[in-house]
Amino acid sequence: MSTQSTNLIAQLELERKTLTREAILTGLTFFGLVVGVYLQFTGGDYFVIHAAFLVTYLAGGLPAAVSALGNLRKGKLDIDLLMVLAALAAAGVGEVRDGAILLFLFSLAGTLEGYAMGTTRRAVAALMKLRPDEANVEQENGQIVRIDAALLKLGQVVIVKAGERIPVDGEIIRGTSSVDQAPITGESVPVDKNPGDHVFAGSVNSYGVLAVTITTLAEQSTLARMITLVTEAEAKRSPSERFSEWFGSRYTIVVLVGSVGALGVFILIGMPYAEAFYKAATLLVVASPCAIVISVPAAVLSALAAAAKRGMLFKGGAAIEDFGNVTIIAFDKTGTLTEGKMSVSKLIAFDVSEEELLVAAASLEAESEHPIARSIVEYAASCNISPREITKTLTLPGRGITASLFGVDYWAGNKRLLTELHVSLTSEVRTVLTEFEKAGTAYILIGTKTVVIGCIAITDSVRATASETLATLRSAGLQRIVMLTGDSKAVAHTIGAQLGIPPTDIYAELLPEDKVAVVRQLRSEGMVAFVGDGVNDAAALVTAHVGIAMGGAGSDVALEAADVALISDDLRSLIPAFRLAKKANLIIKQNLIFALGILFVMVIVTIFFYLPLPLGVIGHEGGTLLVVANGLRLLFMK
Repeated sequence: MSTQSTNLIAQLELERKTLTREAILTGLTFFGLVVGVYLQFTGGDYFVIHAAFLVTYLAGGLPAAVSALGNLRKGKLDIDLLMVLAALAAAGVGEVRDGAILLFLFSLAGTLEGYAMGTTRRAVAALMKLRPDEANVEQENGQIVRIDAALLKLGQVVIVKAGERIPVDGEIIRGTSSVDQAPITGESVPVDKNPGDHVFAGSVNSYGVLAVTITTLAEQSTLARMITLVTEAEAKRSPSERFSEWFGSRYTIVVLVGSVGALGVFILIGMPYAEAFYKAATLLVVASPCAIVISVPAAVLSALAAAAKRGMLFKGGAAIEDFGNVTIIAFDKTGTLTEGKMSVSKLIAFDVSEEELLVAAASLEAESEHPIARSIVEYAASCNISPREITKTLTLPGRGITASLFGVDYWAGNKRLLTELHVSLTSEVRTVLTEFEKAGTAYILIGTKTVVIGCIAITDSVRATASETLATLRSAGLQRIVMLTGDSKAVAHTIGAQLGIPPTDIYAELLPEDKVAVVRQLRSEGMVAFVGDGVNDAAALVTAHVGIAMGGAGSDVALEAADVALISDDLRSLIPAFRLAKKANLIIKQNLIFALGILFVMVIVTIFFYLPLPLGVIGHEGGTLLVVANGLRLLFMK
């Protein structure tokens, strides 16, 4: 078991024990309160009544007093101190019952808040339960041995039977099945898997038997990184969280000083001492900022937990708030708005054989991870042509590559590379390229020195869900959708027309640094999110207000560079992420407005009119519980 898992389990166990203790103490405060009130109304013995209320004071007030004194020694004033002082003030003026009501509701609110604040850690614990402790390993002699999943090594083959959870990230080498990936990617429907397909640790094999080659160690799997990200996200505070914490710590001092000052004023204007103390105690309660302090974390942590359950990883509250405020989304085209599964549609050779052209192209593109490069290598393999060894390789980002093959200098790339190498185009080559550009077809040119020897046309189809997704995002409040691509303008405009993106919002023929410049320009116009595959667009992901990596499963770069990682590569997963972020922001605003509003009203009524302490307690603690409950609604958002 990893150190991270051990620490989290220990933390969850401590939290469970703490919540259990708090629940017992809350139960005791309730018992003492009920017995005391019942005996008061039925004429019970004076000492028994006060003994019952003493139970409430000790069970509800002692933990808060210990916490308050601990913070006082550190030079901090907190809300616990205000509640203890208010309860003691109520008892001091003979209203022991009112103080007991205050302590019970304060204890109840604290217990429920503790439960609410643990939602993210419980989501992490749920993720951890998805990891099988053991795995069936196939040995070289064909025997199956069951071992600890933490001991698995790269390259080993694990056997996953029907109904079992897949213990590691890997690639299927034998068997076909349908795999439930919902806990990892958020996909509600099981996905058909065949040899060559990737599977994730924690997903469930529906039927049949799968033989999976391990491609990632258990502690580095997508599931393990999800656990790490969600755990880290809980510790990253959003601007609203930082404000509520800053406000609460300073406002507590204002309340304490203000209540003492108000007590002095009440006495100076001739109010009886008992009434003045009672009024000051009520003011201590109603002016306490409990609801304000808890309102933002309740919403943010609930949103983080809800997102984690759906394969949407936000790196902290700031990412949620920023994404909810986004007005512009810039999409990388290839692999995001399009399938990213490039395929060779046409091969045209000039003065050389197609085989020679394909050998050169596959050899130069073999080391590249770009989708176009992979499509050329795969096409060559289908023609039984394998890449040859090259030397003097020079990669030119956004333009192409040059290398020496069989002692001859070759190059492969786009028109920008031709300009850089001073390659002139013959009329025959120009005619072919014009036809491709009119059709919006991407292509790669291959040549030697200053001569073009061939052209390979590449096609990529628009994602089936892209148009629907963009339309839904617009209806959800997005003001502008922009497409960025390194492809030619003709290709970009052809794709844009299919997606309903106007030419003015299409930026084509961009180098990686150009994408960063465009995102910077968009930042001056509003809150910007950039959506990419997380591999080739790390700089743009970091530059945007919110970087979103699509299909983040299995991609280290995606999970590290982005603010939001959507594990599924289904573009539609962007919609619930955007809606969740907007809903979280709405609930934060609702909570803050409600908390400040009820505080203001009760303070005014307490100072200038008469507010019974029990009613003030109900208003204060009831408001706290309401903002927590409002935040928890995000856990059940569909």
